[in-house]
Amino acid sequence: MRFLYFTTFYPPYSFGGDAVYLHRMSHALADAGHTVDVVHCIDSYHLQHPAEPEVRWAEHPNVTRHELRSPFGWLSPLVTHQTGRPLLTMKRLNEIVRSKPFDVVHYHNISLLGPGVLELEPPTPDFVKLYTAHEHWLVCPMHVLWKYGSHACESADCLKCTVHGHRPPQLWRYTGYLEKAARHVDQFLSPSRFCGRMHAERGFPYPVEQLPYFMERQDADWQNPGPRPQDRPYFLFVGRLERIKGLHTLIDAWSKVREWDLVVAGTGAEEAQLRAQAAGNPHIRFVGGQSQQQLAGLYAHAVATIVPSVTYETFGIIIIESLARKRPVIVRDLGALPEVVADSGGGMVYRDNEELLAAVRRMGSSPGLSADLGARGYEAFVRLWTRPAHFDRYFSFIEEARRRRYGTREEWQTISSPAVRAL
Repeated sequence: MRFLYFTTFYPPYSFGGDAVYLHRMSHALADAGHTVDVVHCIDSYHLQHPAEPEVRWAEHPNVTRHELRSPFGWLSPLVTHQTGRPLLTMKRLNEIVRSKPFDVVHYHNISLLGPGVLELEPPTPDFVKLYTAHEHWLVCPMHVLWKYGSHACESADCLKCTVHGHRPPQLWRYTGYLEKAARHVDQFLSPSRFCGRMHAERGFPYPVEQLPYFMERQDADWQNPGPRPQDRPYFLFVGRLERIKGLHTLIDAWSKVREWDLVVAGTGAEEAQLRAQAAGNPHIRFVGGQSQQQLAGLYAHAVATIVPSVTYETFGIIIIESLARKRPVIVRDLGALPEVVADSGGGMVYRDNEELLAAVRRMGSSPGLSADLGARGYEAFVRLWTRPAHFDRYFSFIEEARRRRYGTREEWQTISSPAVRAL
């Protein structure tokens, strides 16, 4: 099959977990013999990171990247942000869409491509369109339901929140244009049931089904984990060093922890402030940005991984990265995080620092409990969040979308391409 993916960010021109998932998914499809074209915006990446990426990512011969680079630079994503239409790259986008008879057009994070890309259609009569809500952009101009830059959004106040966040308001959001463009999508997806419910509660008019994230099995990481990264036992934090990820709350709580270290893996805009906050605590160690290979050992030897996000995560890919190494998790009772823990049985959930410290002490003092939770989480990981499980759900959604668009299976088989008929 021929897949066309649209996203604002794609490795190495990327920042977050949704781009990691997209790279993983593209390569998994390519390994299976499909072809994947990925459209992503270099100009948008350079808005936040003027230099070229420091880390290179593996390329696959069946994956073709189409980099959007406008001669107008940063002005291109700004125009898109304000109009909802990729006016300065539309010619290039049309060329890409019409370059192949794509079977599946799949939209991911299109925040700086705009809802206008939802209206683009390949020249084939038998394509389907999917959209995965990796964050809350469809119902939140700030993407992450982080209100006034200080707390999780409990009720919509979008115009004031946008201005407070020093971003120009998107007036097209008040015209019905997003809902109109979204009619071109056959199926909306999200990584969690929570995210789908949140979209419904915030007024998004189309149903959103769950398609959880996945990763490849990492059995060698727990079977032969290599040398310990340090002598003292430790809990692990992995993520961007930004306020919404909640590391500042962990640093506060760790002032009462003496028996175990906190190892922090990641970089971000608030790294300097967070390092300064932790400077007086010898039990907190920052190790900087880590590759997936480097993270493997950190996960495998940790007592547990802590995910303290203070806003509504749509999944929490760090959770399954930890469970894949048979290490349990401790997560805040917010967003999709407790849903993933409940589905796995691989960790504990907390609501405040007292409950967090109680969970840390229980796991840290009982290696048997930590191992048992890790084993349960690993079993769920294999069953729910590996490539076979993901592909089963993904291709089922494609088939169902095609059935709705073209009628019964027999009817759409008569008009679809040989690659699609092989479904």
